[in-house]
Amino acid sequence: MQIKITDDFDLDKIIESGQCFRPRKIQDRYRFITQNHVLYIRQIEDEYEISCSAEDWNQIWMPYFDLETNYSSLRYKINRKKNQFINDAVEFGKGIRILRQDPLETLISFIISQRKSIPAIRSSVEKICDRFGTEIETEFESSVHLFPTIDQLSQATEEDLKSMALGYRVPYIIDAIQKLTREIEDESEKTDLEKIFPIDLEKLNDFSNEKLLETLQRIHGVGKKIANCVALYSYHRLNCVPIDVWIERAMLEDLEGMNLKRAFGDFSGLVQQYVYFYKRGKSDG
Repeated sequence: MQIKITDDFDLDKIIESGQCFRPRKIQDRYRFITQNHVLYIRQIEDEYEISCSAEDWNQIWMPYFDLETNYSSLRYKINRKKNQFINDAVEFGKGIRILRQDPLETLISFIISQRKSIPAIRSSVEKICDRFGTEIETEFESSVHLFPTIDQLSQATEEDLKSMALGYRVPYIIDAIQKLTREIEDESEKTDLEKIFPIDLEKLNDFSNEKLLETLQRIHGVGKKIANCVALYSYHRLNCVPIDVWIERAMLEDLEGMNLKRAFGDFSGLVQQYVYFYKRGKSDG
């Protein structure tokens, strides 16, 4: 089946944007996985060939790629601020979209991401999928492992996780699994936030930004940066801004201390993505 996509859409930039770790280019196709769905997509002239049905494209993959948001319009609004570095970053990153990823995969992946390179993150995530995720066969691959469900992850032992080069992140992942599955039996011992334990990742969709970020940070090892990553990349909070070393450098070296959240408001998270991709890309040179 072939489709047209007229808005910003660059598969290479999406894969290399730093927001996702499992998408791959396999020969002339790009593979994306979300929950138990796998998509293979390739560009043929001005159209895209996709491996799924029209129904799955409309219900699963259009939301995943955030195709209901007009990124060309957002880029115009960003460029009106007339900051040359920002405008250069937007032009460099044109085609990136903020994916609506599975919250569990995003949470675990960004816990793993601490002080790891992107290739190392991808390797560790794949090891978790290979060890605990369901194995399926697709039209193009004889074996693909889905990201494990929370029930599958709950079977992981400390030794299992240590064997995946996760180092000091192991107790953080264990704590995340526990807080996503464990009830606190004594109501009198619960704080207001703990009354929502076990954390229901689906229900977090209804939380305000403040409550969403605060709840995620109840998990050991999840600070402001990781919480903002999950909020932006899974809950589509486009006004959440993860601050990592690349963004800090850009703010200090190129933006004269500009606060992206204050400067760009409702779409500051997208601006952060352009700046991150541009700053890291310039460094790779």
